[in-house]
Amino acid sequence: MSTSVRLAIIDSGGANIASLQYAVERLGVTSQLTTDHQVIRDATHVILPGVGAAADCMARLEKANLVDTILKLQQPFLGICVGMQLLFDSSEEGNVDCLGLLPGRVRRFPNREGLPVPHMGWNNLHIQRSSPLLKDFSEQDYVYYVHSYCAPVSEVTQATTFYGESFSAIVQRENIFGAQCHPERSAKSGALLLKNFLAIS
Repeated sequence: MSTSVRLAIIDSGGANIASLQYAVERLGVTSQLTTDHQVIRDATHVILPGVGAAADCMARLEKANLVDTILKLQQPFLGICVGMQLLFDSSEEGNVDCLGLLPGRVRRFPNREGLPVPHMGWNNLHIQRSSPLLKDFSEQDYVYYVHSYCAPVSEVTQATTFYGESFSAIVQRENIFGAQCHPERSAKSGALLLKNFLAIS
């Protein structure tokens, strides 16, 4: 991994942030956990993690006056879990307007017999399009999920996962990337996903 990578992880208050930092450290990259606008703008790569409710995460970004900074980012930008959901127009969770970087509304999984919500566990990716985030991935690669809400399948969907229905697992539009799974908890597949993201220039 290039030592020229300057990774900013936006401090969204999630409990998984330390695990994410350890995951990128294992790839030889030191990250900076921050809400500083200049640090985020100067980074070569930016990650927005998220755990908890979409409305709470958006409120934290708004309180830190980070929304405008995020909307203007030109470098590779990755949303993880709720951080991915915040990339979309809106979410049913708290009926909140999100960042609007990607089209669509995030909604809750419907109640289905034998398919508890939240969706928790390992599932494989069904690759739909070629994305730098999915370099060297195959449909035999499994990633780990914990989520009650999902993004629709659309033109920005790069890979799907099936849980009673297909949902967007990996998304991309230009420099904007999203992963519904938790790469920091997805063993070799998660490490590959993060490595691929950090290699994007």
